[in-house]
Amino acid sequence: MAAPYACEPAASRGRYFAEEESAFRSPFQRDRDRIIHAGAFRRLKHKTQVFVEHEGDYFRTRLTHSIEVAQVARTIARALGLNEDLTEAVALAHDFGHTPFGHTGEDALNALMAPYGGFDHNAQALKIVTALERSYAEFDGLNLTWDTLEGIAKHNGPVAAPLPFALADYNARHDLELDTHASGEAQVAAVSDDIAYNNHDLADGLRAGLFTDEEAAELPIVGPAYAQVDALYPRLDRKRRRAEALRRVFGVMVADVIAEARTRLADTAPADVDALRRAGRPMVRFSDPLFAQLKEIRAFLFAHMYRAPTVVEMRARVTRVVQDLFQLYMDRPDHLPREWSADVAAADDATARARLVADYIAGMTDRYAFERHEVLVAGTTPMPARPHP
Repeated sequence: MAAPYACEPAASRGRYFAEEESAFRSPFQRDRDRIIHAGAFRRLKHKTQVFVEHEGDYFRTRLTHSIEVAQVARTIARALGLNEDLTEAVALAHDFGHTPFGHTGEDALNALMAPYGGFDHNAQALKIVTALERSYAEFDGLNLTWDTLEGIAKHNGPVAAPLPFALADYNARHDLELDTHASGEAQVAAVSDDIAYNNHDLADGLRAGLFTDEEAAELPIVGPAYAQVDALYPRLDRKRRRAEALRRVFGVMVADVIAEARTRLADTAPADVDALRRAGRPMVRFSDPLFAQLKEIRAFLFAHMYRAPTVVEMRARVTRVVQDLFQLYMDRPDHLPREWSADVAAADDATARARLVADYIAGMTDRYAFERHEVLVAGTTPMPARPHP
């Protein structure tokens, strides 16, 4: 049964471009389906989280991460009486704006774009679904509902001024009410992102050998999970022991969010989704005690994983790749594919040119960025760019 503060498809604020709705799918189901069929969704397969795409087949990519986030989000949304389809749509699209090479690529591109308004992956995700995806005859983008666009833009909370460039540009013509919290569905997508990456960063770090099971077992939440598994299965092999422990870590986080959200919703009693948006605080989040424990886990991962020598070495390499490609395309737009080079060459000023170049680089996969760099920068004979993947 839907909660009074859930987003109802029939009450959606609609699409920027009017369309006849489907007789078989709700507006939020159509949003989800358009997201899944988007080119940006397919490219997530070859964009990585921490490790670079070629480093191992078992490490998470942005695609597997997004699927995990959507699975967790549907579970939490169902428990809270929220709309599962809208929750899933936001969860599946939340990483669309990420550059190649994870947060390292974003940091590099943001630094390069500092003179031109900066770069923000949430704002870029909104730009992708409202402009850069071009598969429909009557409009650019995916023409998603206002409700889904709101969730993509501000699932992490209200967006304070100054707004990221791409977000300000779109919001000027289609107000997403960026000063309020997002719907409960979008809040669920955001916390599910945290749950998924906390869990899979532990799994990927262990698989990569950056720390041991014994070191992980010293952490809050993780240690009790290992102890519980050992008590139930005292002679379990290492691989199964680890999987059973991390599965329990996942469960602890999900249960905590549901319990905390139920308490906050009961205390606030929002009459509808707009009351929830204007409650002045998030309704869906971790409890304070668990959040403190997760901060300890993140500090451990920062020291042992994100700043591991092999990861730092790769960070330096991929930063150079982004820097070199950005400067090359700014100086020589003829090295871009034809549909991009004409727009860049015709740009009115350096800012317009830089934003187009940033759009192109942000859309690259890890392997495509390496390939272009090898051909255009490291190689001796520049070659025309093949079509963007």
